[in-house]
Amino acid sequence: MTESRDTPRSRRERPAKPALSRASIVAAALDVLNTEGLRKVTMRRLAEELDTGPASLYVYVRNTAELHAAVLDELLGTVGPAPADGTWRERLERVLTAYTLMLMRHPELARSALTARPSGPHYLALIETLLGLLDEGGVPPAQAAWGVDLLLQHATADAAEHAEQTPAEEWDALTRALHGADPATHPHIAATAGELLSGHPEERLSWAAQALITGIAQTAVSRRPEEQS
Repeated sequence: MTESRDTPRSRRERPAKPALSRASIVAAALDVLNTEGLRKVTMRRLAEELDTGPASLYVYVRNTAELHAAVLDELLGTVGPAPADGTWRERLERVLTAYTLMLMRHPELARSALTARPSGPHYLALIETLLGLLDEGGVPPAQAAWGVDLLLQHATADAAEHAEQTPAEEWDALTRALHGADPATHPHIAATAGELLSGHPEERLSWAAQALITGIAQTAVSRRPEEQS
């Protein structure tokens, strides 16, 4: 007699589940992110994916925020080291571009990254790479330290802004508003309306990176007197 598919199977007959670990949780989270989006990357959803109870996950990950930060850190591993060719400025820009494009491929994660605080090995490797390139360019350590934060903040915000296409009607409304500005009340907008809307996103991304790098290199860190003692 053939056993029905609906016949319950003893747990002893089932394949043994892989040992639970932080790495396996993050790997499952990445799978869910790629197939269902960041909103589904929850402890309950991962518990289903890993065939365990949500309480078991908290041994390895404290909460959903830490989980999202761990997923972000894992994806930072795809950014890669700095290119070997080019000036330090060019290589720094290319690293920032790779970081931005990675976030653009994951729109929900790009927005989450504005407040996420990754602290894993890939995040540390990225910070080390950026600091090394700024040091190569002769940027003083204090300016480099604050500058790295500024560079990543801007790149993250840019990715979050452009991760999803703006509806055409919104762009049309903005274009009409800028080009229709009255020179009597908005002389600067009227004179530069074309420039405000000009440039390919990649051109603007490159310009912003170089503008920030130049500012970081040339702007000394100012500390309060009590912090200098």
